[in-house]
Amino acid sequence: MMICCLQTLLLLGAQLVFSIPNSFFYHDFLNGNGNKEIHFSGVKLHVDSAQPSVFAVTGGNATMPCRFWYEPELSSPRDVRVKWSWLPTAAGGQETDVLVTIGSRSKTFGDFRGRVQLRQDFPGDAALVMTKLLLNDTGRYHCEVVDGLEDKSTSVYLELQGVVFPYHRACEEQGSILATFTQLFQSWKEGLNWCNAGWLADGTVQYPITQPRVPCGGHGLAPGVRSYGRRHLHLHRYDVFCFSSSLRGKVYYLKPSHKMNLTEAQQACQEDGAEVAKVGQLYAAWKLTGLDSCDAGWLADGSVRYPITRPRRNCGPSEPGVRSFGFPPPQHKHGVYCYKAGDE
Repeated sequence: MMICCLQTLLLLGAQLVFSIPNSFFYHDFLNGNGNKEIHFSGVKLHVDSAQPSVFAVTGGNATMPCRFWYEPELSSPRDVRVKWSWLPTAAGGQETDVLVTIGSRSKTFGDFRGRVQLRQDFPGDAALVMTKLLLNDTGRYHCEVVDGLEDKSTSVYLELQGVVFPYHRACEEQGSILATFTQLFQSWKEGLNWCNAGWLADGTVQYPITQPRVPCGGHGLAPGVRSYGRRHLHLHRYDVFCFSSSLRGKVYYLKPSHKMNLTEAQQACQEDGAEVAKVGQLYAAWKLTGLDSCDAGWLADGSVRYPITRPRRNCGPSEPGVRSFGFPPPQHKHGVYCYKAGDE
């Protein structure tokens, strides 16, 4: 009888052994925690995050908090499975694995390899530590803790700090990515006023208005972020709102002895050990480092612009911003803004 019961118990335990996609095997159901405590009997697993959002900058570090505990408390720790996954903000983005750990074993995935680890500063600490943040790391990070049949989770949103700017070409060409609605809304609160509708990362088309006027919905509509809703990604054409975060280098106005055409401007930056700055780099330098210059200069896309943080006479409108002269013929003469790579 005793042998029969033991066989049944072993069979039950074998049925609970399962394989997971990261090649780990979880088979701790019969092991207890060393004190013969089986947590399924009246012991509840809890998982929580200390904050819903984390803010950081490109190239920096971020810690997504996550902790787990039991009620009532167990007398000794157990090996649990902790899995972090990521859902990007872009429309149609797929949730992907970031990191999986079981006890002392750990595995990271994709572009997150070498950039993530579990903090484990105290019992139950499952915080995800990320380094060398990339522009497209924004999104929702999901922390899942599995102990046998118990499965609890929580989520943290990673938001990069930076600047949103309107553009009419691919954001990637300018060292930036498609802006999210949250980023556009924050920029609107900070004064972004743009009447042209543009794509956002979620596939919607919107634009921010701080000063209502006739061409932008009329004076009767209150200030805000106006939306055209979700549009067809291939049939419809709009501008785009790009997002750029911190710089790992320096943007500066090169003071030449004479004005230059676009080809001469490119050569001048190269001779100075730099390259012509991209639009996203100029916006980031204006917003994040306070770059202020009343001199118009060439940028890498062939446009001519200049950044103003302290509005003054003969430097454009009374609000701070990046002024644009559009895309003049490349033979026209202007100064140039250069970008020199280096530490942030």
